[in-house]
Amino acid sequence: MLYSKNWQGCPKGFHSLIGLFPLLAVILMTSCLGGEHHKNRDITMAAFSDLKTPAFVLDAASIKRQLCEIASKDTPQTAADRAVRDYYSENSEHLLWIDRLGVDSRPDTLLSWLHQVGQMGLSERAFYVAPIEALLQRLRQMDFQPSSDINRVAAQLEYHLSKACLRYVYGQRFGFINPNRIFNHLDMDDSTDTIRHIVRYRGLFDMDMDLPSATYAHQVMRTICNDSLAILLHEIQPQDKFYQQLQRMLSTASDDASRRRILCNMERCRWRLHHPIPEEGKRVVVNVPAYSLYAYGADSILHMRVACGATKTKTPLLTSEVEWMEVNPQWVIPKSILEKDVVRHAGDSAYFARNKYNIYERATNKQMPIEEVTRSMLMSGKYRVAQQSGSHNSLGRIVFRFKNKFSVFLHYTSTPGVFQRDSRAVSHGCVRVARPYDLAHFLLDNPDEWLLDRIRISMGLKAETDRGRQYLKTHPTDEDHKLIGYVPVKPHVPLYIIYYTLWTDENGVLQSWPDVYGYDTVIWNHLQTFVN
Repeated sequence: MLYSKNWQGCPKGFHSLIGLFPLLAVILMTSCLGGEHHKNRDITMAAFSDLKTPAFVLDAASIKRQLCEIASKDTPQTAADRAVRDYYSENSEHLLWIDRLGVDSRPDTLLSWLHQVGQMGLSERAFYVAPIEALLQRLRQMDFQPSSDINRVAAQLEYHLSKACLRYVYGQRFGFINPNRIFNHLDMDDSTDTIRHIVRYRGLFDMDMDLPSATYAHQVMRTICNDSLAILLHEIQPQDKFYQQLQRMLSTASDDASRRRILCNMERCRWRLHHPIPEEGKRVVVNVPAYSLYAYGADSILHMRVACGATKTKTPLLTSEVEWMEVNPQWVIPKSILEKDVVRHAGDSAYFARNKYNIYERATNKQMPIEEVTRSMLMSGKYRVAQQSGSHNSLGRIVFRFKNKFSVFLHYTSTPGVFQRDSRAVSHGCVRVARPYDLAHFLLDNPDEWLLDRIRISMGLKAETDRGRQYLKTHPTDEDHKLIGYVPVKPHVPLYIIYYTLWTDENGVLQSWPDVYGYDTVIWNHLQTFVN
């Protein structure tokens, strides 16, 4: 029988009492059956008084002191680990799993889920399954010698249970890695100041998603105390159908490379986006590793090749909405490209004429003579360089605009031969689309034929209406027909730029794609804590 003192534990419901009362009841009932005298008939509680020894006494104060010691020696590897260490480092008011009667069934509930982590490709070792089971058995079977310390065992069990539980809950609820932190601290920006040790990174990930709050760990701990653990463990499981498909594939993975690819994509599915890709309605999905754009309609899928950012200027992963198009846009050269490729040609009129670049004063929008603008003036930020619209423009004949932090967009190109390549990581971050008119048509909601023909003609394509053909006959000498510029997209169409190395193609067949940016390797390296 376990005894206790100095107890201020966490209140719970039913308990698995470790004791001898059931045995005593059986003995007494047996002795009362029949008339003959039984040798245990006169047994009393006094007969068990010698069991009340220090080896079987749970002391809350002692457990908490030893928890503080364990926490002080722990080296956290995850946010969940830090939350557990901080909780027990403060000599916590309540224990979460241990009370005056030992432990109840909640550790068994947790273990039932932890025994399934192998089906997720993770290791039971990362969740302390073997130590928990050994400590739990010792406590329940009162496997202690007078020289051993029951409170030490109880403290170790408490700490392992909390750490395993929070690791599992955090991972299944939010993902085992935080892509906001990982990917946005991956590539150093060109503005990094190594002299003053100011390090800046390029933004590569901007998807609104659930992240654990500062109080989330305490919410989980209250759930443990309130005996609602089983409900929580069920609720946090990923419900994504693709996640479940990948988990089924994992059981039949034939080699380490396939298994690794599946695990990395399962991790992506754990990230709970505030705006996940819907299963219905118009949406545009660009999957970078596939170099493909998929425009999903009510009963069809428009597929086209795309070119994405080079490895040094990666296309950022994001969610947004396509809001408008510009036909025959100007290209305002971004600062990074200006500094890298343009400023060294300051004053070179031939270079600017060849590329059809103009220089404008930002404050007045006045066009400046090329020969009067110096390198220092271009670097000052008071001037912008814009490429004239037309077939020569780097954006091509059309650009699709959407709000984002990175000044990237979807557009055509003046060098369409890029779409014939297998590897198409070539841009400064924008996504070049191979079939821009088809995408424009898809984005518009029931457009009339004249609107479509104005877009076609302005893009240099063949007219398909009588009105359009008549227009071209009456304007035969125009080099560029600019019948339309700004075209709103109403309603806005959701856009997702994603990175999945396993993803279904336009025919709904799951395909494997190359890890063009090495993101699978990044995820895999951070998953090692939970895999090995």
